[in-house]
Amino acid sequence: MLRFRHHARTNDSMKEGALSPDGVARAAAHLDAALRALGVPPEGPHLAGTPERVAHLWTQLFSGLDPAHAPDLGAFPNPSPGAGMVLAADLPFHSMCAHHLLPFFGRAHVAYLPGASIVGLGVLPRLIDHHARRPTLQEDLAAGVADTLERAVAPRGVAVLLVGRHLCMEMRGARRRARVETATWRGAFVDDPALRAEFLDAARGPARARRPR
Repeated sequence: MLRFRHHARTNDSMKEGALSPDGVARAAAHLDAALRALGVPPEGPHLAGTPERVAHLWTQLFSGLDPAHAPDLGAFPNPSPGAGMVLAADLPFHSMCAHHLLPFFGRAHVAYLPGASIVGLGVLPRLIDHHARRPTLQEDLAAGVADTLERAVAPRGVAVLLVGRHLCMEMRGARRRARVETATWRGAFVDDPALRAEFLDAARGPARARRPR
C-alpha cells in the first residue's frame, strides 16, 4: 500500500469565485439589508464595510460551485496494474454547512485501488478543497470526492473518510463538541470488509496516537 500524509496546506486553492464586481456589490447590499433586519446596524462599531468583506469572502469559500475551478486530475497510465491501495491521509478541509452557513472542518482520508490509471498524489488535496468550497453536508462532501475520483480513473475501489467538527453543533442546538465521522465506499471497498478495515486502521492510526492517554 502506498500512502502519504499531508502536513502543510498552501493557499493555491484560495481562488476568487466567478462573481463579478457587480455581483459582489449586489450580495453586499443584501447582506447589509439582512443585518439591518436583524437589528445589527452595519454602520456600527467595527461593522463598517463588513457586508462587502463577507461578499468577497464568500466568493472564495464558494468557489467550488464554479466548474472552472475544478482541479485537473491529470490521470495517466498505471505502471503497476493490480498494485495495492493508494492512501492520502490527514488532508485538512474547511467547508460551510448548507443548513446554517456555519463552518465545519477537520481531516479527510482518501484511498483508491488503482486500475489502468492513476493520478498524482498532489491532486487529492486539491480535489478535497474543490468539493469543500461550497455550502454542503459532510456526507455529500465525501460522496462528491469519491464520485469524481471514480469518474477520473475508474479505480477498482474508492474510500473516503471525513472526521470533522461542526460549529452548527457547537454554537447552537446541542452546543456540544463532537467528533463527526462519515465514510463513503465504492467498488471493492463495498464488498470487502477486510479492505475497509485495512483502510480505517491506516487512516485512524496516527489520530489514535495523537490522543492524550
